[in-house]
Amino acid sequence: MIGLPSDILKPGLKALYYSGAHRLIAPFTEGLGLIFMLHQVSPDSPGEFAPNRGLMVTPNFLDAVLCEVKAAGLDILSLDEAHARIANGNPSNRFACFTLDDGYRDNLEHAYPVFTKHEAPFTMYVPSDYPEGRGEIWWLALEEVVASSDEINFNSGNETTRLPSRTVEEKNIAFETIYYRLSDLDADAHEERISQLCDTHGVDMAKQCRDLIMTWDEIRKLASDPLVTIGAHTITHQALARLPEDRARDEIKRGADRIEKELGVWPDHFSYPYGDPASAGPREFAIAKEIGFKTAVTTRKGIIFPEHAGHMMALPRVSLNGDYQSSVFTRLYLTGAPFALWNRFRRVNAA
Repeated sequence: MIGLPSDILKPGLKALYYSGAHRLIAPFTEGLGLIFMLHQVSPDSPGEFAPNRGLMVTPNFLDAVLCEVKAAGLDILSLDEAHARIANGNPSNRFACFTLDDGYRDNLEHAYPVFTKHEAPFTMYVPSDYPEGRGEIWWLALEEVVASSDEINFNSGNETTRLPSRTVEEKNIAFETIYYRLSDLDADAHEERISQLCDTHGVDMAKQCRDLIMTWDEIRKLASDPLVTIGAHTITHQALARLPEDRARDEIKRGADRIEKELGVWPDHFSYPYGDPASAGPREFAIAKEIGFKTAVTTRKGIIFPEHAGHMMALPRVSLNGDYQSSVFTRLYLTGAPFALWNRFRRVNAA
């Protein structure tokens, strides 16, 4: 998803690393451990226009991260093991967890062999509509629309905006404009607008989902390995905070129920779609707790501290971002220093 541009963040992160300041404050910022977040893992190189490039890392980079984590002396744990350590509050050694959202087929083809090589456990969160080919991976569909068009007429409901899309610069502007306007809509209007856009430009979201997402049979294959935990990720991957409470509860509960039906095991762990404060907050944390998950993860940036024992439904994660595939950033992340600065040294962000 779109965040702060890497050309703004990278210089600051590198300055923090090369100054050595991260090592000085590490005793105060490294916490109990961290939960890494990934989406797609593929050896393919993104093209010049690739607004979702941050959601994809290479298998080689994932392998390098696992090596860095081991070299730093962290234990690589399943979420069940991490839950026990967080509840204990003062483990003898720091830990790292690895989580992957959405159930992309490349997780099976390219990420799984890397985790197997390192005998490293990981959790994959699945929106239950996706393995059935009914998912709308709208951010990738929007990229396809913009990539294939010289001009886009986007109807936001109140007005139609003409957006040129010939050059890479124009495509980036068009993507960001539509992305943010879609993000301002409620769930039903969002679905209607992106569906109209895809129909107009000949992008088949159902086919895209079938091409990119694992089937239930493929997920069962993964789930048979003790290294793999399958977590819930709602039914349709909607921003829960934008839904009425009963619909949000239904999305969470029925998504988990579907996983239990397909795999025979209730998913103890949950990931909020999008996971930012605008998509998941105290109401959603309370629903997840009520439903009975052990843990629920957000996309709020941060390290795990003992204080998170009281906030298991609002755990932060550290994104392994395609724009930051360097050991410099991985080593920096492991100290927790950039996230302490980001959060102004507040250990828990659950508001």
